[in-house]
Amino acid sequence: MSDSDPESARFTFEHIPALIDGWVENLAQLLEMMAGQRPQVRWRAVTGSQSDAGLAPDSDVLWWEQRFQFSADALVWVGAPAETWNYTATVLLKAAGLETVPDEEAQKTWQEIVAQWLSGLARQIGSVLGQEVTCAGGAVHAPPANGQEWARVSMTFEDHGLPPLAVTFSAPLLSLLARPAAAAPSAPASDKSAPEPASAAPASRTMELLLDVELPVSISFGRTDLPLKDVLKLTTGSIVELNRSVNEPVEILVNHCLIARGEVVVIEGNYGVRIQRIISRQERLRTLR
Repeated sequence: MSDSDPESARFTFEHIPALIDGWVENLAQLLEMMAGQRPQVRWRAVTGSQSDAGLAPDSDVLWWEQRFQFSADALVWVGAPAETWNYTATVLLKAAGLETVPDEEAQKTWQEIVAQWLSGLARQIGSVLGQEVTCAGGAVHAPPANGQEWARVSMTFEDHGLPPLAVTFSAPLLSLLARPAAAAPSAPASDKSAPEPASAAPASRTMELLLDVELPVSISFGRTDLPLKDVLKLTTGSIVELNRSVNEPVEILVNHCLIARGEVVVIEGNYGVRIQRIISRQERLRTLR
């Protein structure tokens, strides 16, 4: 088979830039929502060894292997140097109010971050292939034996740059995403050749407690200031003019803190809000002043 034959072509991350762009942006949004800080996240395609991807040969790298339910050959590996996963998890847990973060707790929290990040990737893969795709299980794993095509993902929190993450896809998955028209139909549920789902990310006790905390969510259509004499004149039928026009987005407040803006929609006779933008940490701080 010739090298020009599409069946023998070797695909790289440069063949699927839009998918990786969206997935990397999802990591920034995820960390902003969880930690209140939005890191600057960039990526670039790299061909070669793990050292070429930015991982030192003697570094303490935590590898996560993720499978997807639609194919036994669809695998993704995410490698994180110890400094990167420890710092990121510590930022998140300190934002939740913890002053001291044990390494074990930080590692479990990082694994939860990666599991959620990969769930977003599953949805993006599904949109490319035109079918529903979900994660079939993930676990801490040895580094991939045959990784040659890498996405090197760099994160910077404010002015603190971190060693890059190294991401690689199995060759069949990379080829499938680069040529989605060649996607095979989903395997039937009774397919005995499909691998058993791997164990999920170990649950962090701290995160479990935080995720069960109920927070008040409210929608602000606008505000105004009135003299007390005008407040006393309010009766049924009175109209109070707000400081927001009908075309401006409404504000979504969580625990009285502005986190997003959106538009009002009606769903089966009930009001709802479609989120249009998650605000930045800097803008959130300005609203508290």
